[in-house]
Amino acid sequence: MSIRTIIIDDERLARNELKKLLQDFGEIEIIDEAANVQEGLEKIEQHNPDLIFLDIQMPGKTGFDLLEELERSPRVIFTTAYDEFALKAFEVNALDYLLKPVEPKRLSDAIQKIHQEENRETSNGNGHLTISRNGLLTENDQVFVKDGERCWFVKLNEIRLFESVGNYAKVFFGPNKPLILKSLNALEERLDEKTFFRANRKHIINMRWIEKIEPYFNGGLLLELKGGEKIEVSRRQTVKFKEMMSL
Repeated sequence: MSIRTIIIDDERLARNELKKLLQDFGEIEIIDEAANVQEGLEKIEQHNPDLIFLDIQMPGKTGFDLLEELERSPRVIFTTAYDEFALKAFEVNALDYLLKPVEPKRLSDAIQKIHQEENRETSNGNGHLTISRNGLLTENDQVFVKDGERCWFVKLNEIRLFESVGNYAKVFFGPNKPLILKSLNALEERLDEKTFFRANRKHIINMRWIEKIEPYFNGGLLLELKGGEKIEVSRRQTVKFKEMMSL
């Protein structure tokens, strides 16, 4: 099965060199290329690729800026001449990080990681990251979260809770709680309500992370998540919640 790929790099020579190296990998299908972030965003929007090779330092905006602007992220292999970005790139859980000039052996290792990832997803029954027809983010979609200097790729099914903090939302996954510049209302519009439930004015919870449900005063409910957070469901939302859970 081909892996639909876009190369995003401001240096034409670097793009051509990478294309030449990728000819040895029949499964990699290069469907387009871009010379800057804006062009890259347009091409990703247009083609919805499986993989991008992404330069970090580009005129105007960086590769990290590009990822921040995407609703959902394809798999990413960074290519850059600057190794001080290595740590940051791995923090975001990119598939790999290639220093220019790219060595064939390192490229081969990176492609191998794509196959390992695909095998893992297939064995988990997840398959590809899909975009649902109605534009909702599915629980297997991967999103890019950046908070200050730290950034992550996170699958939505790993996020247990979104909490409103002014114009921001705090995102709870693992031990991390970064802030993103998005309101809960904006998030609610993009999240699949079969998985993500608006418990009250301040919280959206991932229903798969609920550990315990208890009655609460005023006819509401108290939910305990597997991360230990206790979230109150408003009385109005309790009616909806009980219908959804057939309680």
